[in-house]
Amino acid sequence: MKAKRNVTLALSIAAIFTTGYVHALDLTPVPNANAKVTGMAAPNILSPELMETIVARGSMRLENPTAAIAFYGYDNNGTMLPTDPSSLKEASKTEPDKNVYLVLPGQQGADAGYHYGERFLFQGHEMGTQGYATRINLDADVAHRVTLLADADVNGNPLPTFDGITWNPFANRLLLTAEKGNAGGVWQVSAEFNPASTATAEDISGALGRGGYEGIQNDGDGNIWIVEDAGGKSGITAKHAKQPNSFIYRFVPNDKTDLTKGGKLQALQVMSLVTGQPIEFHAGQADADILSQDMKDLHTYGKTFNTKWVTLHDTDVDGNAPFDANAMAKTRHATPFKRSENAQFRPGSDFREFFFDETGDTNLLTEAPDHGGFGAVLKLVQKSSSANEGKLSMFYKGDAVHSGFDNVAFWSKDKLVFVEDAGDTLHTQRNAFDSAYMFNVNADYSDGKQPMRILALGRDASATIDSWLGSFASGFQNDGDNEITGIHVSDGDPTADGLLGAKSPRPFKDGWRVFYTQQHGDNQTFEILPANGQDKDFDDEGEYHGHRR
Repeated sequence: MKAKRNVTLALSIAAIFTTGYVHALDLTPVPNANAKVTGMAAPNILSPELMETIVARGSMRLENPTAAIAFYGYDNNGTMLPTDPSSLKEASKTEPDKNVYLVLPGQQGADAGYHYGERFLFQGHEMGTQGYATRINLDADVAHRVTLLADADVNGNPLPTFDGITWNPFANRLLLTAEKGNAGGVWQVSAEFNPASTATAEDISGALGRGGYEGIQNDGDGNIWIVEDAGGKSGITAKHAKQPNSFIYRFVPNDKTDLTKGGKLQALQVMSLVTGQPIEFHAGQADADILSQDMKDLHTYGKTFNTKWVTLHDTDVDGNAPFDANAMAKTRHATPFKRSENAQFRPGSDFREFFFDETGDTNLLTEAPDHGGFGAVLKLVQKSSSANEGKLSMFYKGDAVHSGFDNVAFWSKDKLVFVEDAGDTLHTQRNAFDSAYMFNVNADYSDGKQPMRILALGRDASATIDSWLGSFASGFQNDGDNEITGIHVSDGDPTADGLLGAKSPRPFKDGWRVFYTQQHGDNQTFEILPANGQDKDFDDEGEYHGHRR
């Protein structure tokens, strides 16, 4: 039976690889993912109309290092590769994560006599011995390229490690999320460098709650939308699958220019098509939740669900002490998802259409392939971003090849890019590293069409070594295979007009730029550019009209 199962899985994956693509007009698809071969590195492969250039790498020394934090992608606690065969120890990697691009004239850095330009890329760091936020100075030389922006809060407390980041133009603050369960939450940081101190972050979790927060976005009304990545328990029968345990939150501030003044935290509630009651979490019933009819319905094309927002916490009533948002969402009958991670509003929708992903179980052996086991992309539609009710449907159902979706960015008004973080286990099982896929939001994927691969991520030599060490070295602390994170398309507009979703992206035109980070290993952050100066061949919607290679 096991041999038959493996053959069936192999045939299914082969069929998926050969399924026709929904072709975007602008790019040529990359036909295959990079295969995972023990001990072998692999290059990144982009659509031939694109190229990439490094804007920062993990080994770059910060211009203002501390005793603990000295590099863009490494803590200062060892060498970057093992030098002692008896211990196989190396420095802890800090894993720069999601990115925010801003054009901000007049910014300072650690060198008071240096001109830093006006184009900057900000990010938090997901791993390492402590959290911090950095600023890549895109106009600067290597010695001034990366600035430590914050490594402690205003009370001197060390920061947690961060996953998500966005720019809140109403308060002129970066918002960073910590995926730390009841120790996580949201911190805000000024984009301006403070030469006197890097203890500049403010913990605002007394208003926005604590949870496994990752994705975070503003809407045009000043609300803050948060996507939680909180893995659930494995089932007893479905031992390779996880109980849905992540929630979608919306924070409605009392004053959008100052989040410290509090507001209401809400969670999304989805109504069952079977019972008409909320789809909710059931403690101690992992298998039942994993394989429920509701989970199957949520991951079935053509089904639409009524939604509403339920209030979890109101600072005017409940005070400003930090609280466990995940636990509160369960008591208020909000709906859990299969590791939702990130989201964006569709450009031109006036923040009425919200696309978010589910990572799923990241295991080829999941017992829940029809219940979100391979993840999905879901679409929430409301009459306005502040509306209390809406409609939810599945936009795309993941499979073994298209799974583990994590970060997301709109490439244009109709083209949406999701990138994978499938993890070492699924990489090995399917013999394929991560990919970035472009979707057309006007397409119907229920008929077997598939998104277009525009990036087949490789594996750098450092990640190749880490993957090998992690397979046997007891206590080895760093992650293995590279993943794609921080995909970001922006023109750097720091005003409310520059909110992601406020206007249609135009890659390579009018100041629009594209970035991503090859996380783990060397932790390199790239800018994607037109190949061989072909920016003139891309129109205002990011469509390619040049010569096909």
